[in-house]
Amino acid sequence: MIYTVTLNPAIDYVMHPLTLDMGFTNRSSSEEMYCGGNGINIAGILNELGVANTAMGICGGFTGDYLIESLQSQGIACNFVRLDKGNTRINVKLNGIVMSIVNGMGPKIPHRKLEELLHRMEMIQSGDTVVLTGSIPKSLPDTTYDMIMNHLSGRGIRFVVDAPGTLLLRALSAKPFLIKPNNHEVGRLFNEKPETPEECLPFARILHDRGAANVIVSCGKYGSALLDEYGNEHITLVPPCKLVNATGAGDSMVAGFLAKLDEGADYDTALNFASSCGSATASSKYLANRETIEKLYAALGGVLEEHKEEIAAALERVRKAERRLDTLMDS
Repeated sequence: MIYTVTLNPAIDYVMHPLTLDMGFTNRSSSEEMYCGGNGINIAGILNELGVANTAMGICGGFTGDYLIESLQSQGIACNFVRLDKGNTRINVKLNGIVMSIVNGMGPKIPHRKLEELLHRMEMIQSGDTVVLTGSIPKSLPDTTYDMIMNHLSGRGIRFVVDAPGTLLLRALSAKPFLIKPNNHEVGRLFNEKPETPEECLPFARILHDRGAANVIVSCGKYGSALLDEYGNEHITLVPPCKLVNATGAGDSMVAGFLAKLDEGADYDTALNFASSCGSATASSKYLANRETIEKLYAALGGVLEEHKEEIAAALERVRKAERRLDTLMDS
């Protein structure tokens, strides 16, 4: 079973304003409401792929009611701690000529509610996967992910962490099964500006050596890199598609990767499918449906075949650089 944990969920209220003039009344041509939060996005894609999962987290108020009802109507199992006061935040997204976003602060979460969440996690068993992703509410300590992993440590549970900056670095001591930063996040961690999978692989190895079993680095239009638990490098590309909305693309990659591994697929296949899931969501209005994912997965096969020599050459350059570094360190 895969459990996603969303500590700071939201209702995304998307409006399409005809005008956006400050100080005046503006009118929208249409609106949509979506359940937001990285873990919730992952749960949605897993559900679309037919993978059993449970969405966990903390929510409250009438917006929390809407969140749970919406997820359950999609067939997603929920186990959220309910707050006594406060409402799950609303993010307002004004999708005009450009997208303008105002993210809600969210409710104050008492420590006892975090303790209740930890108690609910007692049902998680050996072989299960816990996905910790997204921001931590300001009312909770930055060490919340560490608290969760320490609470569940030694039970044979796989941890997946997709979080920015120090949250990601701090999680490495728990030896997570998977982390998935993007190239910009990796660049900020190491004060560099890698763009391509080839440029990101040396940094992925550092993160691997510091504790992460598998490291995926997504690089937008350039594809993605994977340093797997055995120390092997992998590169994939993206299928041809038109960018519509990149929100949730990284979450979709995590979901696709886990889904394929649960089927028993090898790491190359899982990475390729993850890339297809991310691209499918990026080319969709909201999260991708299975039909779009399968269509792009088939298209990616042709792209990889066309560029297989380039990929092999890139991987060989990375390995040569690593061998040179090992020689220098030994001498």
